[in-house]
Amino acid sequence: MFKNVLSRLGIETVRFHRNVKHRPLIQTLTSASVSARSFTDVKDEVQPPFDPSLLDVLVCPLSKKPLRYEAQTNELVNEELGIAYPIVDGIPNMIPQEARLIQKDADTSNTPTQ
Repeated sequence: MFKNVLSRLGIETVRFHRNVKHRPLIQTLTSASVSARSFTDVKDEVQPPFDPSLLDVLVCPLSKKPLRYEAQTNELVNEELGIAYPIVDGIPNMIPQEARLIQKDADTSNTPTQ
């Protein structure tokens, strides 16, 4: 059975190559009408909105605690650990190495040490 499949694959490949017009690769690439986007073409596109219903199921991968959505920075914040996960194109990036450390309030630095 395996031999039959291989021989059939070889026959189909030969048929395909006979029907394809062979042109030089450079001619094919230069004559192709592919629109290339440059960085100057990119406008300030509006990011898709984050769906707040995801907060019901999303937790911090490190502490397993619920997260808070910060609309101004477009991030999910874990206040306990002081980290913020970015939201890219409406999708939360929950990779701990990609998270940003956030500053704790100035009140914590004024607490007396024991």
